[in-house]
Amino acid sequence: MISKKMSNLVKNSSAIRAMFEEGRKMALEFGKENVYDYSLGNPSVPAPEGVNRAYKEVAGNPDSNYVHGYMLNQGFDEAREAIAKDLNARFPVAFDKNDIVMTVGAAGGMNVIMKTLLDPGDEVVVFAPYFGEYKNYVSNFDGVLVEVAPDTSTFQPDLKALEEKLTARTKIVIINTPNNPTGVVYSAETLTKLGQVLEEAQRKFGHPIYLLSDEPYRELVYDGAEVPFVTTFYRNTIVGYSYSKSLSMPGDRIGYLVIPREADDHDEIFAAAGVATRILGFVNAPSVAQLAITKCLNERVDVAIYDRNRKLLYEKLKEYGYECIMPQGAFYLFVKALEPDDKAFVAKAKAHRLLIVPGSTFGCAGYVRIAYCVDYAMIERSLPAFKALAEEYKK
Repeated sequence: MISKKMSNLVKNSSAIRAMFEEGRKMALEFGKENVYDYSLGNPSVPAPEGVNRAYKEVAGNPDSNYVHGYMLNQGFDEAREAIAKDLNARFPVAFDKNDIVMTVGAAGGMNVIMKTLLDPGDEVVVFAPYFGEYKNYVSNFDGVLVEVAPDTSTFQPDLKALEEKLTARTKIVIINTPNNPTGVVYSAETLTKLGQVLEEAQRKFGHPIYLLSDEPYRELVYDGAEVPFVTTFYRNTIVGYSYSKSLSMPGDRIGYLVIPREADDHDEIFAAAGVATRILGFVNAPSVAQLAITKCLNERVDVAIYDRNRKLLYEKLKEYGYECIMPQGAFYLFVKALEPDDKAFVAKAKAHRLLIVPGSTFGCAGYVRIAYCVDYAMIERSLPAFKALAEEYKK
């Protein structure tokens, strides 16, 4: 018999994954070309060729014991040093290897830092809409998830509402920019004010509050948008990063944490993050991926492909009468459902073989997420279905 906690998690498993599985079944029934699967944020743009070359070079290293062996739980020295230097060259920061922990993707990194920081009952604040797995990560360590309701006019964080949610039990505030599911990039003005709110809360409650910035989409931006580096706005920021999207490597499970030197209790947190990596069962991030990454830090996927998808889908959905804001980053559209019940709307979309995810999965009912990291031709084929769905509601 499985645990009660896991039993509940299985029953309420990810709606995104459930829709993805549904798509596989429908493809067998109707043919893959007749099912329009916008459920999963699985990059459709291939990894840069430099990534494949890097893997071949690492795999060809004659010192296979080194390549495949253990290292510090925080990761290879050269990988952490290379990432620190890359960040220093791109942003106004001054990191070194002792500010970087290699992780099993951004998800692994978030679990490592929550294991490091949270005591049972500690509160973790999130801004809706947010990536639904945050609930599970917080629950893993008996924390309490606290939601800040969305500002649906801009989908920037509602900082007035945040002030009301912060308490003496607040340990972490999570942000995600560019955002999944909205594609919104948090502005420098927003981040400046957010830092001021958190500094005041630290003084009020007498202990550090850590801002955890989840950044797997940092390089996926459009129209000249810039993603401010969050550690420059608030001293107690910890960054979680993944190469899953920027290099189209979601299955490789490689990323890192940045724990800046100026953060409170830096040395303690850095050491504890290494121990957390070990005792959570990761032991270390994948060794080959760590070494390969050091050889392709300047590589990028072709964002123009996603941009083309973004423009076509946004323009057509607006033409058909859907409401949404133009995303500045990531590869999602967050669209207002054509009825208050987003789950009922998703069910009606499925009748048109459109697979989209209800906004309630992200703590924002009444909306749906559409992942446009798909083939352009599939978007073109799906447009009549989106139009027919809208016309169904007009009738």
